[in-house]
Amino acid sequence: MKCKILLTACLAWFSLGAAPLALAADAPEIEMTWMSIASWYFKIGDLRIVLDGYVSRVPGPPFFYAPKSYPNDRYAYTKAPAVVEVTSVTKVRDAMLGSAKLDYLLSGHSHFDHSWDTPAWAKLTSAVMIGGLSSCYQAVAQGVAPGQCRVVNGGEKIDMGHGVTVRVVRFNHSGDASNPIQHFARELYDPPRPDTATGGLRAGVGEDYPNGGGGRAFLFTVNRPGGTLSFFVQTSASAFDLAKDIHVDGVNFGAPLANLAAAMADAGLKSVDVWIGTGGELLAKLIVPVIRPKVYIPSHWDGLFNPFWPGMPYPFKDEALKAYLDSEEVALMPEQQYFDTFRLDARGVSMKPNGEVKKKLGFAEVQRFNKAMLDATRMVASTSLGDDCGEGTFNSEWSRSTFANSGRSMGNWVALQPAKTAAPFAP
Repeated sequence: MKCKILLTACLAWFSLGAAPLALAADAPEIEMTWMSIASWYFKIGDLRIVLDGYVSRVPGPPFFYAPKSYPNDRYAYTKAPAVVEVTSVTKVRDAMLGSAKLDYLLSGHSHFDHSWDTPAWAKLTSAVMIGGLSSCYQAVAQGVAPGQCRVVNGGEKIDMGHGVTVRVVRFNHSGDASNPIQHFARELYDPPRPDTATGGLRAGVGEDYPNGGGGRAFLFTVNRPGGTLSFFVQTSASAFDLAKDIHVDGVNFGAPLANLAAAMADAGLKSVDVWIGTGGELLAKLIVPVIRPKVYIPSHWDGLFNPFWPGMPYPFKDEALKAYLDSEEVALMPEQQYFDTFRLDARGVSMKPNGEVKKKLGFAEVQRFNKAMLDATRMVASTSLGDDCGEGTFNSEWSRSTFANSGRSMGNWVALQPAKTAAPFAP
């Protein structure tokens, strides 16, 4: 059955109006809470937004497997459908929001570690979902009304309320020519069909969860008395082609760096207060000159398959990235635990205690690690395992480290093994 979802190919900036949401007239406080992987909760005054919201954990390889033709496309296909952990999503919603209303859901792109749970959030909260065409098709497949999901392609300027504007920036996904199924831009053409027995979907990036035409990044501006605060968040990227145009079905959506520069110009910005970003040094060297962030908060560095409920799986460490950021006078503020909250105001960025929510979810205020773990992270960068969909993680020094073989991370170790069963190119 075909369903109608509005698709607008936009090559210039235009406004996408939203029902105005009342915010405090006096400088709304901006809070940014990391939920794990690339999932975030943004609270700006009384405006509440969830990005991705991935709480479920789809099993890792060998549940996922690569085709013979592209052995680096390790997440291309799956052995069976999987279902959303609605109970887990509900628990997080209740702890984080209480009785408060969630206004918007943003989908960075349509891979399983981003948009898998977003439709569940939409059904539980009735919030408007905003994302690429594939993300909206995935939502429809899970029972979200087509009108509840707004398709954006890059170039949209969304008024989210008094003084809060989001500019959608068309981006790309991590990877290169070695893993084209995961990396190259591709959208779904119809809603995927849930499994008749389980209601589950196929999480493979060559199945029901392609990257959704590359990805959508978001530039937030908050107009306040005395000036504007801003932050930029992207959920994936690749230095391989960040300056190359994105083509999907004959439509040119521009190059991510050029799209980002256009968004900055449209917003009248020379720099942003915060960059919530993925990727390491090479990517930073491309993006920092465009947005000149004052603070960098890392995102999507904690792996794909670590269980959610034990909390942050290992400490953040990327010395090469830190050295570059230091040279550019960009402050690095890594997380210490899931549901860490960062506060942005006119004085800059600071940490805000979020102990009540962490306690409800069973997380320690700050994650503690044993000596073996700390020794391992002194040897190699933690981001070499988990950063941005696991690029460069297989057969790496990190994957062979003491940490990768420790009991704490057996989920990661299993994820690092190649599939034992040969698979054809197509499922």
